[in-house]
Amino acid sequence: MDKLSKPDENLQEFTLKSIALDTGGTMTDSFIIDDKGNFSVGKAQTTPSEEYRGILNSINDSLIPWKLTIDNAALGVDALVYSGTAMLNRLLEREGNSNIGVIVNAGFEDLHRLGRALQCWIWLDYGGRLHAREHEHPEPLIPHKNVKGVRGRINFWGEELIPLYKDEAEQAVNDLLDIGVDSICVCLLCSYMNPRHEKQIARIAKKAMKKRNNDIPVVLSSEHNPVRGETPRLNALLIEQYAAEPSRAQMINIAETLKQKGVPAPLRILTSYGGTISPYHKSLIPTMVSGPIGGMIGTKFLAEKYNITNLVSSDVGGTSFDVGILSQRYIPTKWESSLGRFILNIPMIALDSIGAGTGMYVRYNDISGRLEFGPESAGYLIGVCNEDSGIETVTMTDCSLILGYINPDYFLGGKIALNKERAYQYIEEQIADPLNSDAYSTARGALDLIEINMKNHLNGMIQGLGFRPENYTLVSFGGGGPLHVAGYASGLKFEDILIPEWAAAFSAFGCACADHSYRHEKSVDLIITPDGSLTDAVAMMLNATWSQLKKDIQKEFKKEGRDPEEMIFQPSLRIQYLGMLDDLEVESPMETIKPEDLSILTKKYDDLFEKVFKRGTKSPELGYHITKAVATGIVPVPKPKLPEEQEISKSPPESASKGYRDIYWRDGWHEAALWEMNLLECGNIIDGPSIVEAPATTLLIAPGYRVKLDKHRIFHMEV
Repeated sequence: MDKLSKPDENLQEFTLKSIALDTGGTMTDSFIIDDKGNFSVGKAQTTPSEEYRGILNSINDSLIPWKLTIDNAALGVDALVYSGTAMLNRLLEREGNSNIGVIVNAGFEDLHRLGRALQCWIWLDYGGRLHAREHEHPEPLIPHKNVKGVRGRINFWGEELIPLYKDEAEQAVNDLLDIGVDSICVCLLCSYMNPRHEKQIARIAKKAMKKRNNDIPVVLSSEHNPVRGETPRLNALLIEQYAAEPSRAQMINIAETLKQKGVPAPLRILTSYGGTISPYHKSLIPTMVSGPIGGMIGTKFLAEKYNITNLVSSDVGGTSFDVGILSQRYIPTKWESSLGRFILNIPMIALDSIGAGTGMYVRYNDISGRLEFGPESAGYLIGVCNEDSGIETVTMTDCSLILGYINPDYFLGGKIALNKERAYQYIEEQIADPLNSDAYSTARGALDLIEINMKNHLNGMIQGLGFRPENYTLVSFGGGGPLHVAGYASGLKFEDILIPEWAAAFSAFGCACADHSYRHEKSVDLIITPDGSLTDAVAMMLNATWSQLKKDIQKEFKKEGRDPEEMIFQPSLRIQYLGMLDDLEVESPMETIKPEDLSILTKKYDDLFEKVFKRGTKSPELGYHITKAVATGIVPVPKPKLPEEQEISKSPPESASKGYRDIYWRDGWHEAALWEMNLLECGNIIDGPSIVEAPATTLLIAPGYRVKLDKHRIFHMEV
């Protein structure tokens, strides 16, 4: 347990109001807030097969300051938000359910295998994108034999050009049922304009299954994700069944368990666009990257508190490395995004993930004669250093352990003892001896390898926007962020590097900063001409669309027992210059607009475009294309308050000192000072080489680096 805000000593006055959860591949973090805004974080080992156990352990850990448990503190909770990486990890590690059947238009059977050109390079670092040197198609999620083609065609306007060949549809369904698929995904061209053919296939499938006394889900792209783009639409369907749907039972189990413990608030799952949905919602794919999204919301919270314009967030977990960009305090929501190397068309806060984390396996490749990491991860089992884990392959944590960065007796506050000698033995046998090298330099080389990949990914995302790291402040979090930030930020020259004391639970902190909200959107494709000739029709269509979306959101809140009158309604538009490919989102200052108000919205778009893409690329003379109408309904929840401390001294107190330990860094061994994180005081400056330890994380201050702890308990790192 890390205590960040001092809890009220009078236990009679304590009221638990909000619980935010972040379940990673290795650790489960909880972030609790009382009715006065004080907060505390808890940490426990993730229990993947029964996530609720790790969650209960983590919540109880966070309640230690009040000498309470969830059983006697739950009644006042009115906000319960979950985020996690289980679904994302399942996709990144390719451990999902691939027994999926697919029906597409005849001639498009290779759609998933071929993808789009963008899909084979979007995940590369900046150099790889620029020079077109490493393009690679991602491995398909399902075998080719599971894809069946059916003749029939709907055109772009929703008109039927060729009727559906029903006999072919029936044969395709029976062929898929013969091979025993668990679900059937149907994705036909232009079905978002006219779903007729997809619905016909669904009816045919139901009849065929009834004859066989069989019943499996039939998922239609026109109902699941009715937007343009066949490749991302099909990918969204497949990933839903491959990685998201297998987690539904876990989510419902968590909700029911917490309800049994007396928590009155319904469980909400953070989505990729910053809203929340129920675990019973028809589609869970928007929650695939809920963990990293929590970090982005927390990043925006810090940007406002510190008055920082440009921030980049970096989240190092046990399995993935997630990067998000905040420019001009604007968090872009992109419709077309990449997840596990696949293009998707679901709304998502602009971030990207690669398989690179502290639990990644490190192996020697006999063919190339080089070290390689991933894509698998030991996750919550940590590595060979955890003798009870059964792990027999070296991980990044094993490397950090023998190099002296991690205290083997203080991992998770000493709850899990790590065997340093065992880690050394496995590293020597598996990766050092094949390279004719010693274990320490090999372990450091393995960490260099993964940190270079993190660095390239980080730099590529920033430069891909046309900026330099010098324009940004870096926020490093996640259980492994403070340990690796000196490596992956090396040479990038950020304005500042922020490392919150609660970095290990920062994504849960972000969940606690998020309001209870629903976001609905609808494609409208309205044009604002340069001469303003269509403004009356545009305004009428937008008002009607926003009105319907508002009613839909109010229904969502009613289902949960929330009073819709509490809701704050925020309409928005996604706009682009006519003929451009990318849109930006602007909020409308009014719920109902008049034709003359459209100029206010286009002016807001012009200003935002100039901030994000610079003035020279503005093209208002072309007119404007409103791609989507967006509506968000918000019910505010209690927010955390950052600690406020007075600066005491630049020198750390003696009580925080834990002695010295040798660490291996780049050019050899160094004697590093050891410090207990929560005993450091505001204003303390610590020079490297040093190690700052906490039960939940370890901050490595490399030789030549320095950190200062500010009044909000956030470390600032500089070279």
